[in-house]
Amino acid sequence: TKWMCKYHIVFTPKYRRKVIDNQYRRDLGEILRQLCRYKGVEIIEGHLMRDHVHMLVMIPPKSSVSSFMGYLKGKSALMMFDRHANLKYKYGNRHFWSEGYYVSTVGLNSETIAKYIREQEAHDIMMDKLSVKEYKDPFEEKGIKEENKRRAKDK
Repeated sequence: TKWMCKYHIVFTPKYRRKVIDNQYRRDLGEILRQLCRYKGVEIIEGHLMRDHVHMLVMIPPKSSVSSFMGYLKGKSALMMFDRHANLKYKYGNRHFWSEGYYVSTVGLNSETIAKYIREQEAHDIMMDKLSVKEYKDPFEEKGIKEENKRRAKDK
């Protein structure tokens, strides 16, 4: 049997907290690779952002995406709590991941998805630098500015 079942998966920590940094990032990457290896899932591309995880994986047809994600999120949460006991105070009842996930099947354009996953963090940083807030006078729309001008003329 020949198969090629590729999926683009995105999931987030509880309350989308920006917790995937430094030692957590390194340990979480190692844990996810280990769990995928146990299930026979090949990670084609993966990236840990501060507040979510992107993975391009090849899941064997014998396991469903939902059962694999239940396993991956459940076991990785337990392993993270075992390695980092201080996380128990932030995430009660051992819920490290938020409910649900995003999954999309990937056909023959897996290179495009892999490139997106690789370059997303750099793109987000660049967009943050480009976005400039335009500060607007908060009193302008309420007519307070005109009233102040009238008061100044009356004096």
